[in-house]
Amino acid sequence: MDTKIVNLQLLDEKEQDAVYEEAAGVIRKGGLVAFPTETVYGLGANALDEQAAARIYAAKGRPSDNPLIAHISREEQLEEIAAYIPEAARILMKNYWPGPLTMIFRKKDVVPRGTTGGLDTVAVRMPDHPVAKRLIDAAGVPIAAPSANISGKPSPTTAQRTAEDMDGKIEMILDGGPCRIGIESTIVDMTEEVPVILRPGFITFEMLEELLGAVRKDKALDAKEGQNFRPKAPGQKYRHYAPKAPMTLVEGDVENAAAKIRELTEVSVREGKKVGIICTDETISCYEQGIVKSMGSRARLESVAHNLYEILREFDEAGVEVIYSEAFPSDELGFAVMNRLVKAAGHKEIQV
Repeated sequence: MDTKIVNLQLLDEKEQDAVYEEAAGVIRKGGLVAFPTETVYGLGANALDEQAAARIYAAKGRPSDNPLIAHISREEQLEEIAAYIPEAARILMKNYWPGPLTMIFRKKDVVPRGTTGGLDTVAVRMPDHPVAKRLIDAAGVPIAAPSANISGKPSPTTAQRTAEDMDGKIEMILDGGPCRIGIESTIVDMTEEVPVILRPGFITFEMLEELLGAVRKDKALDAKEGQNFRPKAPGQKYRHYAPKAPMTLVEGDVENAAAKIRELTEVSVREGKKVGIICTDETISCYEQGIVKSMGSRARLESVAHNLYEILREFDEAGVEVIYSEAFPSDELGFAVMNRLVKAAGHKEIQV
């Protein structure tokens, strides 16, 4: 299959109209289109077409019990696919839609189980990106769109990274430039009496708690890879966000963690291994060996989240054989950053 890659930023309005109509036609006919959101690039298909959803799983190599998120562009579309919308969900919609927040509802029969991983619930998000919103509007259907990467790899935040995994497997890639946030949306289960965070993201636990009062974190957030349970949301059960090289996360006081990473690096270099080090602007000067990359400033975790996946992919390109990474406090946005790092490391952590 020849994948058509279109840089929307190079087109005038009339040319863009034609591209969106072509991409919407692909979606309506059961095809796949990758497109940017404010979080990461998504791999889109008609969420109401079970065969189209199956094509997403096949293109990604994704386990069939890993649910997909249905993306909408108007609140009326939620009424068409969700059986019940609690008041707490409407509060979150008012404050964080469109945006990097996914909510889980009891589904209506129109949503096939092939989209929901066999569950009676559906995950729904209204993205805040002009390309995503325009494509969903043009298609006229909710678009199921997990991250546009091979399952398990770091999610793509540019069209170029998307093409690395999806070129030749899907019909189209819409290039709308780099994603603003860089990690996937927060997922909250609204079917429980107390809303439950199933995946942390840019909308933090603290932000949700301030609006709703009672919110809790799902026990599966601490589940180790390979534990046997049915995931209620993407990113829960399987290894995710992982580079090719084995990765170790070093947690503790910043100075002690840097010292431990230097020690581990020295041993690996003596063994002839090519080492990658993930650090921050504040600590990059601590390291003299290995390929050292800063994710951003500890004072601005938004920059860390934005750069995380790109750095992991750069290490893949560089052919590093082992990666050591600093850790972050697990509150506010750090909760989401650590969730990705722990999964990328396959839960291999050292406390110092």
